[in-house]
Amino acid sequence: MWDFFETVRHRHSVRSYQSGQPVEREKLHAIIETACSAPSAGDLQPYRILVVTEQKKRRALSEAAQQQSFIAEAPVCLIFCAEPERSAEKYGERGRSLYAIQDTTIAAAYAQLAVVAAGMASTWVGYFDEEKVREIAALEPGLVPIAMLSLGYPAELPEPTQRRRLDDVVGYLD
Repeated sequence: MWDFFETVRHRHSVRSYQSGQPVEREKLHAIIETACSAPSAGDLQPYRILVVTEQKKRRALSEAAQQQSFIAEAPVCLIFCAEPERSAEKYGERGRSLYAIQDTTIAAAYAQLAVVAAGMASTWVGYFDEEKVREIAALEPGLVPIAMLSLGYPAELPEPTQRRRLDDVVGYLD
């Protein structure tokens, strides 16, 4: 079992998945459970996670995401949707416009790390036609698709990408 820091270092965006290799139900459950353990403002969890395994729907999501074919290739796509009104009930406009989005992305980030810990890989997808995703997923009113996460067993392990130097990113206020 990897420690947390190794898990983070081994997270890469993978755009090629092993065909015919499904994600085990217990691993998928553990990933979703981990996402739902993410912190959220007021512990409201103002999000929904939709699990898409049907090939036809994954293909449609791929098309809605400007033909990013790996979405259809991966055996699972998770759609993370914010519920802004859930946050607004407690936090008003800031909850609606910020906290719900933050909380949804935190849950998606936890899921992404859980995927690595489960021995698989994923790719975060934020570039998509929101209205098409709403239609494909038959989203109920009030849900806002924020991110999709394709996941499965990798057919490739890409080289790590170059990261900015810490002193370019971090500042200390003394």
